[in-house]
Amino acid sequence: MTKKYPESKTAQEPATAWVLTDGKAGDETQCLAVAEALGIEAERRRVAPRAPWSWIMPRLGLIDPREAPLRPGSPIAPPFPDLVIASGRRAVSYLARVKRDSFGRTFTVLLKDPRTGAKAADLIWVPEHDSLRGDNVIVTASGPHRFSQARLDAARAAPRPEIAALPRPRVAVLIGGDSRNHRFTEEDIARLVAGLAQLAGDGAGLMITASRRTPPALAQALAGLAQNGPHLMWDGRGDNPMLDYLANADAVVVTADSANMVGEALASGRAVHVFHPSGGHRKFDAFLGAVSARNAVHPFPGPLKVTTCEPIDSTPVIAEAIRRRFAVHRAAFAQEATGERT
Repeated sequence: MTKKYPESKTAQEPATAWVLTDGKAGDETQCLAVAEALGIEAERRRVAPRAPWSWIMPRLGLIDPREAPLRPGSPIAPPFPDLVIASGRRAVSYLARVKRDSFGRTFTVLLKDPRTGAKAADLIWVPEHDSLRGDNVIVTASGPHRFSQARLDAARAAPRPEIAALPRPRVAVLIGGDSRNHRFTEEDIARLVAGLAQLAGDGAGLMITASRRTPPALAQALAGLAQNGPHLMWDGRGDNPMLDYLANADAVVVTADSANMVGEALASGRAVHVFHPSGGHRKFDAFLGAVSARNAVHPFPGPLKVTTCEPIDSTPVIAEAIRRRFAVHRAAFAQEATGERT
């Protein structure tokens, strides 16, 4: 007996999708970006495994029994969708469980190396600096993000009045903060603020966004800088204007504590100037090395470059790979199902 499921938009396009993560903003944003590039409104599903299952994930492929598909409130409760896009260590075992319990029908996509090999999903995306390779592994220089070229073009065509009033060159300044591998010391803060003050002194209009991770001392220094000239700084209320800032920038300054943020900057098609706080990680250095080879990133502080370049935007590349693989998967599944009925 063949299990029945809702039909897709066509035999070769997913109609229903989940984004499966443990709720980390960076993981969820990347998954949503891919779903949007596919033209799918994906349902967010978040796993929350307890110890000891959370400690051993993704090894052994076990999930928290409390979150098993048929348990009340399970984040992977059926009916299963056509497509699941997952990211994060804790989501790997749950993705495998969906694959098993959907009898192989659900097409599974994993963003980033699962640490369990290429068989963890039907399709896996990794950045170039990761070592995982395989027939079902797609590799790009940067990661997926929600700043599509269409959205950037629309924001560029109709800039906000406060942005249009800024002097040129306009510089988008994307500030992260302390992380597992990076720390903003007093010396780092002084060096970064001095570099930005130099740009302002040379006549640039700054458009600054900070994050929840930004150290208070740095946030205060940036706010003071923004108040002393024709500059903008997001105050944390409402939607983050980063898209509008990137779309209307002549150059970008970004801190090197977030690969996601650097990837978003690279999509702008503007020269990206990277500030390195204390610390670092070999994988992040490898990532910057890969994009530096394309002459897309430059050191900061340093001379401001306002040249345009081809945007580095991996999101549509990943989405197209999913479309192709999903079509093959669905055709094979349909053929198998037909064979079972005959």
